[in-house]
Amino acid sequence: MKIVVLVKEVPDTWGERLLDLETGLADRVSSERVIDEIVERGLEFAISFAEKNDGTEVIALSMAPEEATGTLRKALAMGADRGVLIVDEALHGADITLTAQVLAAALEHIGFDLIVSGDQSTDGAGGVVPSAVAELLDIPQLPRLATVDLNEKEVTGAHVTDRITLSLSAPLPAMISVSERFAEPRFPNFKGIMAAKKKPFEVLGIAELGKNISVLDRPRSIMTEIAGKPPRESGVKVTADENSGRDLAEFLKKNQLI
Repeated sequence: MKIVVLVKEVPDTWGERLLDLETGLADRVSSERVIDEIVERGLEFAISFAEKNDGTEVIALSMAPEEATGTLRKALAMGADRGVLIVDEALHGADITLTAQVLAAALEHIGFDLIVSGDQSTDGAGGVVPSAVAELLDIPQLPRLATVDLNEKEVTGAHVTDRITLSLSAPLPAMISVSERFAEPRFPNFKGIMAAKKKPFEVLGIAELGKNISVLDRPRSIMTEIAGKPPRESGVKVTADENSGRDLAEFLKKNQLI
């Protein structure tokens, strides 16, 4: 079985997120770049399954600048078997539609039985790419899973919300996305880090995907206005005295919290 995990590099989740005020794109230089934390949960599922099922190959696939090589190699250190990085200057600032198109072309080039992704990235938080890729590949998708079971013929999982839990299933080949409810990922150990250096790692451009992908004839996001985040203002303090109950009620009412 071949499982492909879509890996996205994002600015450090716990660091400050900044926009380039000239381009409107995320500033990916001023902070440390890491694998998206929800993607790591998807990697954990794929690697754990491969450890228990001989003949399973886990491929980490990413579309990113060449500087993302180190981040993708972390996926190999965690236990993925090989990495594929799509690098092309023409993809700088690609929107969701172009990203999905390139990833779908790369997946057809690589081949797959199951595609695994996070339900949404922690930087853009669009949550659309998994569905768009599945649509382009004409395969079923199981979204936002908290648990996953997989065999040679189908994948099943629990889609959990605050009010209901749905049991979903689909025949292979298929796409799944996991949520933050999924199991915690492992940390790469020294053995895994050393092994990652010898694992296959392929860098491809658009022309090598075997598809006629043009960055000029696709819908692109248009930035109409850019502004920096305003400085945080001090909060409202309610002093504990005879008027505190009334002051608190007025504050909640003013902010439409009651």
